[in-house]
Amino acid sequence: MKTRYFSQMLSALLLFVTTAANAQQSVETEIAAIMARYQAIGAAVAVVKGQDLTYSHSFGLKNVETGEPLENGDVFRIASISKSFVTTGIMQLVEAGKLSLDDDVSDLIGFRVRNPNFPDSVITLRLILSHRSSISDKNGYFTLDALNPDKDPNWTKAYNAYAPNGGYQYCNLNFNLAGAILEKYAGERFDQYIYRHILKPLGVYGGYNVDDLDSNRFVTLYAYDGEAKRFLASPEAYRSRAEALRDYQPGYSTPVFSPTGGMKMSAEDLAKVMTMHMRHGKANGKRILSEASSRAMQTVLTPESGYGMSLRTIDYLIPGKAMTGHEGVAYGLYSAMYFQPEEQFGIVVITNGCNTGFTHGDVINDFLMEMYDCLYRNFIQ
Repeated sequence: MKTRYFSQMLSALLLFVTTAANAQQSVETEIAAIMARYQAIGAAVAVVKGQDLTYSHSFGLKNVETGEPLENGDVFRIASISKSFVTTGIMQLVEAGKLSLDDDVSDLIGFRVRNPNFPDSVITLRLILSHRSSISDKNGYFTLDALNPDKDPNWTKAYNAYAPNGGYQYCNLNFNLAGAILEKYAGERFDQYIYRHILKPLGVYGGYNVDDLDSNRFVTLYAYDGEAKRFLASPEAYRSRAEALRDYQPGYSTPVFSPTGGMKMSAEDLAKVMTMHMRHGKANGKRILSEASSRAMQTVLTPESGYGMSLRTIDYLIPGKAMTGHEGVAYGLYSAMYFQPEEQFGIVVITNGCNTGFTHGDVINDFLMEMYDCLYRNFIQ
């Protein structure tokens, strides 16, 4: 009797394993078809349910020239998802009483930050973290000189015509400025602070300083040239900062690390960070943020964009689901980290190059839309 029972159990287990393997093969065939449709060079995906990483896989090539395949653990420059690390660090300092979201940025950074059309309107930390500061990228964003009246005679070009808190415009300079403020009030170099207070506690490999990372793990990024109809490698994505650090001025030179877009990380590790945001500040047994701080980051401050403070909420990525997170575009890379905090699931997708368009505006492209749909249907729904 026992022999028959165990035989039935073994048969059921084998059927389950075979069915699961077939289902996974079906998903991977579907993803391969999506990649072919958009000429994607490589893609890394990760799916989280609750606290668990339920699926992760890498497809295609890490480097076209060498033919090296993309593998889990390979590191991408994740572009503008990096902004969420800046705000996480700022919120930690707010919790520690070192900063307030309503502080005048002029007082924090040490030079006058005022829209010349509205000189009496204070630009606060909250406004730069939510892209409501009226600061723009028209004067560049790779140095704080772009809006420093003492450094650039054309500083007024760094502002829009509307008043602070009178409108929204996505602006990279906001976050390079925020990164400098974080560094100044943390009393620790920006890249090192992010590593010690966010990445290390979460057990994540990555960072803003390429010289601290294993370059063998870097995924080559490829920008698609529509005119020539070909992909071009973008080595600038991983340029060393060693020379720039020789004359580094803490609390001002911070943009050399690109707080706004310079984080390097694998899709699997980004999924761990996403889980922390999805679970309102805690993951891997570590609390990185208070629940109140985490919810503040996710609270929408500009309904038309869905933007809060470095996280936005959109309802079209997966129809009927309000998904919160961020995306990135740089050097040919497209990345997305979006989660559903009530239902506790999230998806990360990163490609190192593809030929795609934007049917739903300029946030999530068609390739990412199809990848999210596939992963949601197969692993969440």
